[in-house]
Amino acid sequence: MSTFLDTSALLALVDEEDARHPTATQAWGNLRQSEEALVTSNYVIVEALAVCQRRFGLEAIRSLARDFLPALEVLWVDEEVHGRGMGVLLIANQRRLSLIDCTSFVLMRRLGIRRAFTLDEHFREQGFEVVP
Repeated sequence: MSTFLDTSALLALVDEEDARHPTATQAWGNLRQSEEALVTSNYVIVEALAVCQRRFGLEAIRSLARDFLPALEVLWVDEEVHGRGMGVLLIANQRRLSLIDCTSFVLMRRLGIRRAFTLDEHFREQGFEVVP
């Protein structure tokens, strides 16, 4: 089984002041012990790095790059996935739903990934199992 990591989970792991940090850290430990495949997309990584840099500075980027990203398999968003993600975004017509979320949904469905490590309720709304 594979689990897809979303930006919200990565940010909670890095931000020790986030109220969800302890829960995210526990879930991360459980996922790492399970030895299952942990995947994310290049879009998620770009978003996580940009938010980390803006909110927390370069040390947070170093932590993300050193402590979490090496454990992840990166799925690359290609032209087809990007286009399908745009379609999902436009059809959903929800202001708070992002292109990054939509491309994540497309990748997960394409690869049969049913579970996401996320703190974003959009994944549950789309029918995915959510950790934590």
